[in-house]
Amino acid sequence: MGVGLSFLGILVLGYAGVCAAYFLLQERLIFVRGDLSDGYRFKFQYPFEERYVKADDGNALHALYFPVEEGTPKGVVLYFHGNTGTLRRWGRRAPRFTRLGWEVLMPDPRGYGKSRGKLSEAALLDDAWTWYAELSKQWPEGDIVLYGRSLGCALAIPTAGRGEPKLLVLESPFGRLVDAAHHYFRWLPYTLLLRFTFDNCQRIQAVRCPICILHGEKDAVVPFSSALRLYSCIPSDRQRELIAFPKGHHSDLARFVRFNRKIRTLLGG
Repeated sequence: MGVGLSFLGILVLGYAGVCAAYFLLQERLIFVRGDLSDGYRFKFQYPFEERYVKADDGNALHALYFPVEEGTPKGVVLYFHGNTGTLRRWGRRAPRFTRLGWEVLMPDPRGYGKSRGKLSEAALLDDAWTWYAELSKQWPEGDIVLYGRSLGCALAIPTAGRGEPKLLVLESPFGRLVDAAHHYFRWLPYTLLLRFTFDNCQRIQAVRCPICILHGEKDAVVPFSSALRLYSCIPSDRQRELIAFPKGHHSDLARFVRFNRKIRTLLGG
């Protein structure tokens, strides 16, 4: 009996230790960041410029702007990238849009690349809106497309809810951050541990523009069921569409002809 109680006590202590470790390390697990020096020079084989804005708390936020090389641009895509890597990596996605005649503004969230500041959910959402407001000085809102990729969807959705963009495109989104967390370790009490909720299901109800969700059914990072839940939360009177890729995973949707065809259709390419 004593041995059994001792073993149980060890299990309880071990579980508590894992919970404590997750609570303390969650920023590093959710935001897989890398910083760049202020003097770092990006190397892309197509035109771009660096842009900065000041966050509400005074920190410097950094983005890259990719212009259309030929002809008159149709509009601009505000692209919020995923949780891993900086613009040094994500900037390679820009030609997907510039080739179709759309310019691209791609920010690094605070703590990534050359963007500075302490992380919090409120600060990240405020920063996203700051970029949208800044872009609105150059472009009419009706010419702005918001594009979210994975974690970036949690920035694109509330921004679309506050503004009046032309379109909201969500690639591999989740309904709530806890959905993705449960997909990894179901036995942790995430509702008690997570300091970041990113409740897209609640926030998407404020979005009034057309919404298109693209998601792989074999996604091992964000379960397809979470995207279905997110879609179900969009009011039925809104223009909405969910396109599933039966063989798609989390980061490979661009390899499908149907994905690229849909992007061309959405952007009038």
